[in-house]
Amino acid sequence: MTDRGDVNGRRDPGGGDHAGGDRAGAPDGGAVAPLPDDPTEIGELIGRLTGDDDMDRETRGRLLGRLARLLGQSARRAGAAGFAGGRLLADLMVEVAPHIRIRDLETLQAHHGGLTGEALAESIVRVAANGTTAVGAAGGALAAAEFAAPPLLLTAPAQIAAETLVVAAIEVKMIAELHEVYGVTVHGTGTARGAAFLTAWARQRGVNPLEGSLTSALGSAAKAALRKRLLRVFGRHLTTLGPFLTGAAAGATLNRSATKALASKVRHDLRGPGALPRLVPKPLPPS
Repeated sequence: MTDRGDVNGRRDPGGGDHAGGDRAGAPDGGAVAPLPDDPTEIGELIGRLTGDDDMDRETRGRLLGRLARLLGQSARRAGAAGFAGGRLLADLMVEVAPHIRIRDLETLQAHHGGLTGEALAESIVRVAANGTTAVGAAGGALAAAEFAAPPLLLTAPAQIAAETLVVAAIEVKMIAELHEVYGVTVHGTGTARGAAFLTAWARQRGVNPLEGSLTSALGSAAKAALRKRLLRVFGRHLTTLGPFLTGAAAGATLNRSATKALASKVRHDLRGPGALPRLVPKPLPPS
């Protein structure tokens, strides 16, 4: 089986490549918001939480808790605004994009029992939906365990941010791998591919090659769409703060429904009457 490696030529031992390589720049075009002291650990945590491997709720909750603590440190450095406005969330999403493992078609078929075509696409969507469902359930259970503790008021935004980033990463991975299944190959550096799939997730569409050559930088419209989409997911995860396990049930249900709806929109783009071209061109060389 083959994998593409990231923009720097590094291979992922887990079987797959990374959506990004180097940093794609601040999503809003301005100064970069304060990020965690150890983005590598952030990326590793999200990588584990977005994997297809079975993970019990206790382990998932523990990893989400660790991720929330790291994000809380970043939010405190960002000041009173914290996660408001979506800028910090967008900066973090761009930062972790290189750690999202994207498998090629051959690897996907091997990991999904030799399935092909629509059956393979269905399996990828099912795994992604199961993943986002588990994140919602684990986040709700974590909130339920801490509901009566005053620190919850301070840690809740970071916990919701952690859930938001993991769900976004799972769905970005799903979108990228659906492109593999339907033969819509997105060429370019890891950073350019990462930016393309982040934009596709923000717009809930397939990658559109007619919008120009792929670049590593998100355009102003894509930046705004990314912030808006992240804030919507962030708002959805407020339901996980419900008392006892009501938040866990709500978070799980809403995440599953949203992931399936996103997959339906992307698959329509990739296979419908007006399907996207089978090959997304490589980025144009600098003039």
